[in-house]
Amino acid sequence: MPIIVAQVSDAHLGPRTTVFQANMARIEAVLHADPPAALVASGDLSLDGADRDADLSFAATAFRRAAGRAPLLAIPGNHDVGSTAETMPSQTVDEARLARWDQMLGPDRFVQDLDGPGGESWRLVGLNSEIMGTGLAREAEQAGFVTAALEALGRRRIALFLHKPPYLHGMDDGFDYWSVPPAARATLVPLLSHPALRLVASGHLHLHRLVRRGDVTHAWAPPASFVCEPEIQPGIPGERLAGFLRHRLHADHVEVELVSPTGIRAPFLDEVRAETYPRQG
Repeated sequence: MPIIVAQVSDAHLGPRTTVFQANMARIEAVLHADPPAALVASGDLSLDGADRDADLSFAATAFRRAAGRAPLLAIPGNHDVGSTAETMPSQTVDEARLARWDQMLGPDRFVQDLDGPGGESWRLVGLNSEIMGTGLAREAEQAGFVTAALEALGRRRIALFLHKPPYLHGMDDGFDYWSVPPAARATLVPLLSHPALRLVASGHLHLHRLVRRGDVTHAWAPPASFVCEPEIQPGIPGERLAGFLRHRLHADHVEVELVSPTGIRAPFLDEVRAETYPRQG
């Protein structure tokens, strides 16, 4: 039997996000009915954890409850800790924001080995995409973490989790809001080119898409909150719906299942802007 790993992304939870809380409750019910071996929270757990302790604390509590007895493997998104000055000039990631994440959710990256009853053997690697391209000390530390994560693999296959995808179309993509900065992608090359890599799973885009590149499945997780208007994402493919991903890790490949629980909503951002990110002025 394969190892089951659930991935929930972009829940944007906080005390005032009533629609998103209802969505998360539906996801939690599915997870508790069929518990995974691990729950990966791939960023933007909170609505505005970069500036609001209450939002990050609320989200941390909700995700721990959803994980139940399964390990919660969480990595931050831009709304949790900020991001590069180019993408979020008013919420640039810094040590204070990272320390808040550390206090409430633990390390901002992870390595987790999982073994299945049929001989399945996997290493899950989670990285903080929001420090990539910043020059912070943590960025250099994370580069060393990548090297260490590839040691003593044996026959294990690798599943890589990020908030932002490495790129939208290819490694030569230019700079954009939606993916890892081009100058920082070199850090990912040892992982992306490794022969044991079988899955690259990310969030951030509020779109669902699966692409197979050789032996590797690239999965964009749907949001657990809202979808973006098409004009915000010109030329970016993907389905606009809400839910989460269930990854079935077999001996040498991955099956990715989209799970949209009954009753889950996928409002456009403008429909929920009043309780999420009101426009200024």
